[in-house]
Amino acid sequence: MKGLTTVKSWARELIDLLLVFIVLGVLVQIIFGTGDLDAGIPYFGDVVANLIDLVKQLGQAGVVGLIALLVIVGLYSGRTTS
Repeated sequence: MKGLTTVKSWARELIDLLLVFIVLGVLVQIIFGTGDLDAGIPYFGDVVANLIDLVKQLGQAGVVGLIALLVIVGLYSGRTTS
């Protein structure tokens, strides 16, 4: 069971790191605009547009989208940090 706990810990740390990159990408796009090659930030792509598309897809799914969003938020916020 200790191995499973270690893997879960790594997964939580990876999720936290990915969330930091998402926030960083959103901030970079807000400050510098879209991820054009001319803007000098091609690495971040179009993070804001991708997030907007995700929200639109959840909105179009109606109740199913709302349930999916609640499950995702519940899984993330229900975890404990150790």
